[in-house]
Amino acid sequence: MKILGIETSCDETAAAVVEDGVSILSNVVVSQIDIFAEYGGVIPEVAARSHLEATMPVIDKALRDASCDWDDIDAIAVTHAPGLLGSLLIGTLTARTLAILHNKPLYAVHHLKSHVYANWLTDGSGLGLPKFPLLALVISGGHTQILYMPAHNQFEIIGTTRDDAVGECFDKVAKILGLPYPGGPSISKAAAAYGATGQNKKLSPGDAGKYQFPHPKVEGLDFSFSGLKTAVLRAVQKEVGVPISYPSHELARLLTPQQVVDFAASFQKTAVDILVEKLEAASRQYRDIKSIVVAGGVSANEVLRGALPGAYFPAPALSGDNGAMVAAAAYFEIQSGVRPTDPYKLNIYPRVSIEN
Repeated sequence: MKILGIETSCDETAAAVVEDGVSILSNVVVSQIDIFAEYGGVIPEVAARSHLEATMPVIDKALRDASCDWDDIDAIAVTHAPGLLGSLLIGTLTARTLAILHNKPLYAVHHLKSHVYANWLTDGSGLGLPKFPLLALVISGGHTQILYMPAHNQFEIIGTTRDDAVGECFDKVAKILGLPYPGGPSISKAAAAYGATGQNKKLSPGDAGKYQFPHPKVEGLDFSFSGLKTAVLRAVQKEVGVPISYPSHELARLLTPQQVVDFAASFQKTAVDILVEKLEAASRQYRDIKSIVVAGGVSANEVLRGALPGAYFPAPALSGDNGAMVAAAAYFEIQSGVRPTDPYKLNIYPRVSIEN
């Protein structure tokens, strides 16, 4: 079964053709990161306009790269929740129209579910495909959750963030340190002193133990990252000798390049430790699990990958938003007995739980 997956939930316009939920025949992604790096974050209206320009060319290229025409496509899958309203609207309207024109069944897919199923698209770990029951750590954009999955297409949220998601925390800390958007890759590169120089000499890699940040005291399996962001802010203010009233956006110019590298490494280690601690606690609580999968943009972080050697991770190119993961999720929905969506009635949901 060949499924065309379409993804436009935020700032990537993506389409892919996937066969039987595991084999990628094509995967095309047009990112808007270069546009939003200048602003330090996504502007929803601009994102929607960019999707409007890029969606059909991206779909056409995905079909060409897969050597497919519409007769070869068995179904269309599209992200309908959650995400930016305007961005979701462009993708779903396109998918609905194509489903009607080409008489193809249409499947509406939850964005976080797609990220989880990116782990079925690659076996770079050498572990084979994930086995059930499993735990999924979903760290994507504005989401940080631990899911319990007893079987395909069954999701129970057992831990979630009470404030900032870890990806948002990376973005905010990067801004404090004067690093570019998006924060995840910027902090990882800074922590490794990748390509960075100071005083005409190469910097030493960041000292992850240089600055000590507290771990939030949150009961159960829930997360909290707002306090970590504030702890970094206060530590930077103290390091450069300014009061807490000093504007956060002006702190970076007071830091030396080596201080930036050390703060990046120390923050990154703390954030990863918090994620690992909660996942280990979940593993002790759910003793029947056979696999742990990590999903979402932050899953590309090399320090996190090193801290969870027995877990499943998607290929780095599949950690971010892409159409292949949407198609894979739809395939396993179909195998689980989910019926196609009426293209005339499909709605979008900027905020909705994966359990719905």
